[in-house]
Amino acid sequence: MIDVTRINNTRFVLNCDLIQTVEETPDTVITLTTGTKYVVKESCEEIKKKVLEYKRSIISVLNENM
Repeated sequence: MIDVTRINNTRFVLNCDLIQTVEETPDTVITLTTGTKYVVKESCEEIKKKVLEYKRSIISVLNENM
């Protein structure tokens, strides 16, 4: 799950496992595998970093529990 910000400055948490595409048009549009689209303030690069950070945190927890 990652925190993102809508254009109107409301924040929400997004299940990053459902992200199909992220594109800048020039606003950043996140399209989920369900077809739902979100326009957010974060750049594509920021979204990538948030997803990687989230995935790394999961792997870290799994490694600690082994």
